[in-house]
Amino acid sequence: MSEPLTRPLALSQGDPAGIGPDITLAAWRRRDELDVPPFLFVGDPAVLHARARLLGVEIVLEETDCAGAMAAFTRALPVLPIPAGAEVTAGSPHRATASGTIAAIETAVGLSIAGDAAAIVTNPIAKSVLYEAGFGFPGHTEFLADLAERATGSPVLPVMMLAGPKLKAIPVTIHIPLRDVPAALTSDLIVRTCRIAAHDLATRFGIAAPRLAVAGLNPHAGEGGALGLEDDAVVRPAIDQLRAEGIDAFGPLPADTMFHDEARQRYDVAVCMYHDQALIPAKALGFDDSVNVTLGLPFIRTSPDHGTAFAIAGKGIAREQSLVAALKLAAELGRIAERNI
Repeated sequence: MSEPLTRPLALSQGDPAGIGPDITLAAWRRRDELDVPPFLFVGDPAVLHARARLLGVEIVLEETDCAGAMAAFTRALPVLPIPAGAEVTAGSPHRATASGTIAAIETAVGLSIAGDAAAIVTNPIAKSVLYEAGFGFPGHTEFLADLAERATGSPVLPVMMLAGPKLKAIPVTIHIPLRDVPAALTSDLIVRTCRIAAHDLATRFGIAAPRLAVAGLNPHAGEGGALGLEDDAVVRPAIDQLRAEGIDAFGPLPADTMFHDEARQRYDVAVCMYHDQALIPAKALGFDDSVNVTLGLPFIRTSPDHGTAFAIAGKGIAREQSLVAALKLAAELGRIAERNI
């Protein structure tokens, strides 16, 4: 049994038509078997009731707050009610639920910033649904950064990290088209991303001297300029600056030889230049037990590494492993944070 939390995790609903409700119910129902840390579901209790009926499972809900969630968790799934905004059908997303999805995220962040929740865990959202309702952010990560800035008055650079048992990987550029990556990639962005990674791996993950393997942008890390100039002109100067600051960063490395078993033993995190360069190996090496962690925020945030999976919502086949891993990692990071206060 893990060291108990003193505050619950705040689990946001995500898109209510996706598998978020399914995996939430499964995680709570297997709480004793899997040693799931206590969490407060921030979302619509009617969605959970309807999904439980569809799945044919028994569930007891208790509407409460963070303080009440700690006592309730053993006997009932604690819920802080946030209306979904419309009737929800599993597998059929609707823009009318976007406001409820956004409100659940905002509420969970507020609970964490206020100190009522130990961390937040976010169920998957459907960005396309939110875009239809006027959502102005590329994804979860950027929205969380905006919420952090609004709450604290200080801008932050959010850093996405996929953390699994075999690999931790960070994309420097995230939710932008591949054609826009070379223009967006700068030495300064690489340096700032790596600083945050080194800081949070040391302070939140307890890795005293993190080793950062930095990928090149081009095939074979540019092959000395024959396959592109960015690796020598942009990536290498960033690594030189990081090393001058005392950060153990090395590269640029050819991405096609960074992720085999022997190579992964030489670093603590792979810093990659774009979204798929990081997420493909991370998910290939640990799809069911990898966790999306946002570094650089004034609160702890984790999430499953998968999406809404509308096609299987309500069918009883969604796997809860990644959500359970996200809850456990959030709890562990919360414990480390409490010990460091």
